[in-house]
Amino acid sequence: MSEESRPPVVAIVGPTAVGKTELALRLAHSFHLEVVSADSRQIYRGMDIGTAKPGPAERSRVPHHLVDVLEPDRTLTLAEYQELACAAIDDIFARGKLPLIVGGTGLYVRAVIENWLIPRVAPDLELRDQLEAEAREDGGGRLYRRLQQVDPAAAARIHPRNVRRVIRALEVYLVSGRPISHQQRRGVPRYDAFVLGLSAPRPVLYLRADERVDRMIGGGLVEETRALLAAGYSADSPALSGLGYKQVIGYLRGEYDLGEAVRRIKTGTHRYIRQQYTWFRPDDERIHWLTQPVATPVAAVAILTHLGEQGDAYVRRGGCD
Repeated sequence: MSEESRPPVVAIVGPTAVGKTELALRLAHSFHLEVVSADSRQIYRGMDIGTAKPGPAERSRVPHHLVDVLEPDRTLTLAEYQELACAAIDDIFARGKLPLIVGGTGLYVRAVIENWLIPRVAPDLELRDQLEAEAREDGGGRLYRRLQQVDPAAAARIHPRNVRRVIRALEVYLVSGRPISHQQRRGVPRYDAFVLGLSAPRPVLYLRADERVDRMIGGGLVEETRALLAAGYSADSPALSGLGYKQVIGYLRGEYDLGEAVRRIKTGTHRYIRQQYTWFRPDDERIHWLTQPVATPVAAVAILTHLGEQGDAYVRRGGCD
């Protein structure tokens, strides 16, 4: 497929709390667009507060895809995400609108815009249960060392604390007999992707993240977590073992007080922000970086410049504000 014939796709990437959703909503005032979420936690139903999910009012203004697609006890493989995202993008483009990928899960974004050829190894639930039980014993350290032995290339790309991805990489190796790193490669890109990266000084990001955690607690994160547990979802399920919910569950179990839970969420969020920069590197020339605070017209002009003659088809009447 020639570059000229590829459908245009815009992505907004960057670390947690940098303002990706806010920019997407503002751009919607200037463009005919729909959002495709690239957030590995907003896919879960019933998890709104702890994932900073766009609310009903925001989603009524701008259609959002790949939000609320799974129950919290289910796992979405990278191949499944890629398939769903590409289907959404193709549908948006077919209706004459501009697909806007928004999210901080770098693995999701790159799998779509770089058209990764991903091994279609079906989940082995019995094996996964065994690996998860082993991870609970020591936090996943042994599993990560095992992955380093059988697939050092995959281990180098996965953070040791990302137990879910470690388990998936081991699962692919043990089921197929081949390292996942040997099976993941790039195909010919399906889309003409333009990537906007939002950044901010690290202290500013940490402050924004801390303020968001405080809003989550004030907005009912404890109650939301309690309701999920009461609905029968296990604390060890993929969704509830994530940042925020995991620390609140510790509080609900009486392991520490709420203040300590909040401190742990904030510390974990700072760590996660640092990890995200391994996917969104400031020296990545494929990303058009904008530093917060950024005026919406700057991003809009950058998109229009990339779209060129195609831009008129996606601009709302009256142009960019």
